Amino acid sequence: MPMKPPIGPATRLCMSLAARPGTFGSRFHNHLYDALELDYVYKAFSTDDLAGAITGIRALGIRGCAVSMPFKEAVIPMLDGLRDSAAAIDSVNTIVNTDGELLGYNTDYSAVRDLIADLPRVPFLLRGSGGMGKAVATALVDAGFPDGTIVARNEVAGRALADRLGCRWQAEADGEAALLVNVTPLGMTGADQDALAFAPEQIAAAQIVIDAVAKPVETPLLRAAQAAGKTVVTGAEIAMLQALEQFVLYTGVRPSDEQVAAAEAYALS
Repeated sequence: MPMKPPIGPATRLCMSLAARPGTFGSRFHNHLYDALELDYVYKAFSTDDLAGAITGIRALGIRGCAVSMPFKEAVIPMLDGLRDSAAAIDSVNTIVNTDGELLGYNTDYSAVRDLIADLPRVPFLLRGSGGMGKAVATALVDAGFPDGTIVARNEVAGRALADRLGCRWQAEADGEAALLVNVTPLGMTGADQDALAFAPEQIAAAQIVIDAVAKPVETPLLRAAQAAGKTVVTGAEIAMLQALEQFVLYTGVRPSDEQVAAAEAYALS
């Protein structure tokens, strides 16, 4: 059996910051560290002091940090720069620390871009305007999906995103579209886990449904879409691809497809 080095002074720490920390990232990364015998450890955190947390990343030499809701935009002024993937959408989900220089990336964007590559280019209705909403909406528009509508109760954020991408904005998830996209917490484990992000008649009229919620793996929206025979892209798929790109950024190592599949299965178990 492979054996990674014991934890010691040379061990590199990676982490995540989220309001509601999950287990996927920790299990995925740590499984790959073990499989590849890498001297790394990954730990999930939450914080009420974002500035202090970012100062700690720099001061302690923490190699990388995944950034989740609600920190994806708030963290930007605390970094030394943004790579193209983050600068283009003004949202960060990954921080890489190289000798004290903190750079922001967005691997959500690249994950969604890859997952939608072979889908038909159809009009879309996207619910949400936060950091993940920016990543998904931008990936769709950049890939040539036409006639987009951004649904957001926050009119300022919703209109800003819609205007930047040449989409429409509306406050409520009314109307139909061939592609429905949920990038809100609706359906996520917790208080909103029984909520359906779109009405049954909207699901019936759609061709494709994307739900960015990663836990549970099958949200009410995905269950309804699958029962109706729709093509789906799951939050678990997005989570796996974006986590893989984070892993490569942190370690410089790209695992084999078999190693990634095993890590994903472990993380979802």
